[in-house]
Amino acid sequence: MNKVIFVGNLTRDPELSTIPSGISVCKFSIAVNRKFAGADGNRETDFFNITAWRALGENCGKFLKKGNKVCVVGQIQTRTYEQDGVKKYAIDVIADEVEFLTPKQGGDFSAAGEMTPVADDSLPF
Repeated sequence: MNKVIFVGNLTRDPELSTIPSGISVCKFSIAVNRKFAGADGNRETDFFNITAWRALGENCGKFLKKGNKVCVVGQIQTRTYEQDGVKKYAIDVIADEVEFLTPKQGGDFSAAGEMTPVADDSLPF
């Protein structure tokens, strides 16, 4: 099984394009903090290239921007290419799902975000 789940922030604005067959593709990268800090007390960060196709790619291109937090569920894909006579290897993530975790800007979240205090003795449990 080839399945990965990442939660991270976009490192740049997504690039939405269309391949010659008319299919939309969106490419972006995310920064994912490691769980544990190193010996120096700092947490290291890994960077992943993400590719989203078709409607998912169109939505990513439309609604995401640099700094947004996302959860990406997808598959790892490896590829090789040659640059200046040197064989290089790359790892990409092909997104199956992208959950937008940064709240929509300009939206009215006050109704959902405010909580009314309740006395403990009024709770049914």
